[in-house]
Amino acid sequence: MKYQISALIRPNMTLSLMVCLLVLVSSCSTMSGSKNDPLEPMNRAIFGFNEIVDDNILKPLAKTYKYITPDPIETGVSNFFSNAGEVSTIVNDVLQLKFDQTGHDVLRFSINTTVGILGIFDVASVMGFQKNREDFGQTLGYWGVPQGPYLVIPFFGASSFRDAPGLYADQQISPIEQLHNKEELALTTLNIVDIRARLLRATKILDAAAKDKYIFIRESYLQQREVLVNDGKNTEEFEIDVDGVDY
Repeated sequence: MKYQISALIRPNMTLSLMVCLLVLVSSCSTMSGSKNDPLEPMNRAIFGFNEIVDDNILKPLAKTYKYITPDPIETGVSNFFSNAGEVSTIVNDVLQLKFDQTGHDVLRFSINTTVGILGIFDVASVMGFQKNREDFGQTLGYWGVPQGPYLVIPFFGASSFRDAPGLYADQQISPIEQLHNKEELALTTLNIVDIRARLLRATKILDAAAKDKYIFIRESYLQQREVLVNDGKNTEEFEIDVDGVDY
């Protein structure tokens, strides 16, 4: 079994938070750091904060969720949120002029939403319609926007100057965003816990194997994003094998 190592989850990011981040980044632009990470001191501080939140809130919740949730239900929950994410993929397919892929993804979304009961069952994959992943950060890269410096966002994790605005754009077109506040909050919380539960094994390996966890995640993220943008199509994501690893 394999899991990707990437930013944990991107729930709703408000425009005001983005503005504050950009102001803070601008004030730190002269700080030293690696070529792709001139804001490393600030990023490491935010990374440390995110680790504290994860260790004390997200990880315990994820372990509890994993313990009490039967595997078929957990799979159905994951499938549901994956299907909701297809909307963003379809929009970005169009923005990147990938019209053949757009048709593929529209058909996949339609099958899973209807036959698969709102995506709870991934019928389309069984039928040969494999999942594609496109987002607004990739769209900006497709049209020539450079990746820019690496950026760690509070609560959201790894990103970049190009990808950070895309988080907001993708969230605004999510079907979950269109729900009333209480329903949106409940589903967003469930999505966060579900994703964190699926990453329990992978992060345990990461904690044990990475000499510098911050650098490992940064380099993996930046390389993965550039490959996705430069190829102009979906490629195999960065993965680590977690077979046989206890939680």
